[in-house]
Amino acid sequence: MSSILTNHSAMTALSTLRMINSNLAETQGRISTGLSISSGKDNAAYFSISKTMAGDSGMFKAIDENLTLQKNAVSTARLGAETLVDLAQDFAERVAFAQGGTQEVRDDIQAELDELVARMQTTIDQSTFNGADYVNNTVAVTVVTGISRSSAGSISTTTMSFFQQDLGAIQAALDAVSITSATTAVAQATALQTAEAQLSAAVAAATAFGIAEKSIETQKEFLGALTDRLDSGIGSMVDANMEEEAARLQALQVQQQLATQSLSIANAAPQNILSLFR
Repeated sequence: MSSILTNHSAMTALSTLRMINSNLAETQGRISTGLSISSGKDNAAYFSISKTMAGDSGMFKAIDENLTLQKNAVSTARLGAETLVDLAQDFAERVAFAQGGTQEVRDDIQAELDELVARMQTTIDQSTFNGADYVNNTVAVTVVTGISRSSAGSISTTTMSFFQQDLGAIQAALDAVSITSATTAVAQATALQTAEAQLSAAVAAATAFGIAEKSIETQKEFLGALTDRLDSGIGSMVDANMEEEAARLQALQVQQQLATQSLSIANAAPQNILSLFR
């Protein structure tokens, strides 16, 4: 039955066109944003998970930046400690050379030792990075290395610790060594023992800084790989498949043209009824 009041064909064509236009708008949105899930209405579960993971990834990246600063500070301290090792080695060698020497020899060597001690002080003064001084104390330094999220949703930080090294105490002990008062064999032997002991202390300090620096480097490498995995996981959940979207766009555009043509034909149907009254 044909009616000039109710055009069922046009209503069906219009409904189809609305659906196609809606799908076309969604596809164009995914193409323009690159996201298949951009809000909670698209997929509530994936949206919630992806936002939580994105937050974790951002925190890991911020922690990694802080670890970079800590690594540079420790690396600077290690360089100072290793330089101190070289200077302490030279110091011990000159003290050993003075064993049994004449007063004139001891006087000359004392001048060398004084110069080495002065260079040690300069090295210690310059072994800081961005205000972080790890070479004049023995307190523990705690560094945040990451976050840990429990199954219940609570979050906590993970940390590592290392000890500062008092290079100033080593320098002060060597500064107290005097070859020119060391006129007896016992005194000279004591000076040599002090020099060797402080050399060992310098080596231990450099080793401790090296271990701390390596630990920080290892954690940074882990955080880099971890954030890559998180970002990849987020992408697999919410990123749009551009090949599929491109194919869908073309198909919807064709459907839109056909639906528009169908609506035009349906709207022309009532005009055909007029021919019955001619």
